[in-house]
This record gives sequence, C-alpha cells and structure tokens, in this order.
Amino acid sequence: MAHKPQPARISGTPADLSARLVAVVVTFNRCSHIQLTVDRLLASDAQTLAQIVIVDNASTDGTADWLCTLTDPRVDVMRLPANIGGAGGFEAGMRRAVDAHDADWIVVMDDDARPFVDALKQFMTTPPAADCVAAAVLYPDRGICEMNRPSVNPFTTPRAFAKTLLGRGRDGYHIPRAAYFCDTPIKIDLTSFVGFFAHRSCIDSVGYPDPNLFIYGDDVLYTLSVRRAGHTIAFDPRITFEHDCKTFDNDAIRKFTPLWKAYFAYRNGLFMYRQAAGPVLFWPILALCSLKWLLATVRYSDCKQRYLQVLRAAIWDAVRNDTRRSLADAKQLSGDA
Repeated sequence: MAHKPQPARISGTPADLSARLVAVVVTFNRCSHIQLTVDRLLASDAQTLAQIVIVDNASTDGTADWLCTLTDPRVDVMRLPANIGGAGGFEAGMRRAVDAHDADWIVVMDDDARPFVDALKQFMTTPPAADCVAAAVLYPDRGICEMNRPSVNPFTTPRAFAKTLLGRGRDGYHIPRAAYFCDTPIKIDLTSFVGFFAHRSCIDSVGYPDPNLFIYGDDVLYTLSVRRAGHTIAFDPRITFEHDCKTFDNDAIRKFTPLWKAYFAYRNGLFMYRQAAGPVLFWPILALCSLKWLLATVRYSDCKQRYLQVLRAAIWDAVRNDTRRSLADAKQLSGDA
C-alpha cells in the first residue's frame, strides 16, 4: 500500500450482538474431521455465528460429496478446482467472508480444529481485548497445544531475545503456560490460524494472507503484518478451541514426509525470520538456519541428494523473496511428483 495503515477503530464489537461473526474453515482430505468441525460450529445459534465458509481444497476422499449434503443456509461451501494449500484456502475464504457475507469479525480454523462449547458465545458477549484475538488452543484432553501457543516477537523485546538466545527456546518468546489458566487477556505479536479472530477493519488495512505461501508460516507472517500496521492482538484464555492434531514430539528428530513439505517449511521459515528480525539480523539467522538444516541431511540418507536439492531451492527462493515455485515444482524437486 502507498500509505501506512492506521490502527483499527473497532465498530460492531462482539458485545454488540448485531455484529456479524463469520467462520472460515479450510479442509483437505479429512472428511471425518470436517464433519465434527461443522457440527460444532452449527451448534452455535445464528445470532452468535452468522455464516460458515468452508473452503474445500479439491479433496478426493469423499469430503465434497458430504459437503453437498449440507442444507443449513449458514453454510457456504467453496469447492476449489485445485489444492492451493492452507494459505490459499484462508485467503479465498476470508475474501468470501468479507465480499459475500459482510463479516464484522472473521474467525479462522483448520478442519481438525473447532471451538469448545460456548467459545464463540463467550467471544461475542465479551468486549474485545484487541483488534484481533487469539483463542487458547488445547488438545481434546484440554492439554496445551504447543504448536498453537502464541508468542511475542523475540526480536523486538530485549528480554525475550535474551531468553531465546540463552537457550530457553520456545519458552523464551512464547507466552507462559500459566497464561492459559488466568482470566486476563495478554498482548501478543504472533499466533496461528486456529481460533484467530480478526476484525474487518484490520483486514481492510492489512489485506489477506499471501496465497503463494501454500503451507507453513502464512499465519505468522499475517499476524506480524497486523502488528506492523499498528493493530493489536491479544491472547484471551477465556475463549477455548480444541485442535485434534498430531505434531512432532521432538524437533531434534524432525523429518518431513513427504519431502516436498521441507521446501515450504524452510522457505517460509526464512520469510518469517526476515519479517520478524529485520534485514540486518536476517543474514546471521540465515547462516545459522542453513547450517542446522544442512546437518539434518543425516535424517534423509535414503534421499540425500533430493533433500539437498530441496534445501538449496528453499534458501535461494527465500533470499530472493520469491514465492513463484508451486506445489508441483516442489514435488518435482523432491521426487514426490
């Protein structure tokens, strides 16, 4: 944009039940999950949740057939002709929520994530803590879902940077776990697209997620943009979502399967570091990440050359800030095509 966006001036707050809340869910080949998520969303009345936009990323597992059986007028299904990833799906769904459904607030989630009972009502009847709000994301057993733990930008607060640098890792810049057991919202800089509520005024000034990211990091880059534009984001532990997912138990043994996922994880990860740290700190971070990922080659002994090819392409594209490489291109690099 040519001008710097101004901080949001919120109208139609959640405490005003005339505000329109629209949910955006992106799904791909997880029919059993999307069924649970839709059922949970439809359990909220129309005054609480005005519309549900479901973006089907060209699923091939029967999801499209099931979605065709939905008759509730609040459900709007977008069937995409090709899989454009979570980033593309959220961009398309958020545009639909604004253009077709005149949303005042949009809440986004993956197909395996859903609000706990009364979470949306809690949001709609509570004055907002910020221009955007992040829910407390938990596993179905109510344990904290680490992959969705929000954070501050460790490169803007000396204390967080020092804690991260001194080996605290995630605990150096992610919010403390104790924050989940309080009733007080806290300000954050980064969060995921699970239980993320964005006000229309933020979207009007910041725009939409970059669809060319495909997967990984689109949420972090978007929330960084929200903060850079002068808007506020708060983690509100009173609003709870469940995420029925599985993730890496130990980052030290992480291995991407299929291999093409490594391309997007590495490239987009470097995009995140550049935006969070700035152009000066980016280069030493690039060197450290490149060394770390190069050392990870030992985990790919069965496809070492392919892995190195993917790594080189990810680093080269990140340095050039190039998002043109598609899923098909990444699969060709990795031998997954």
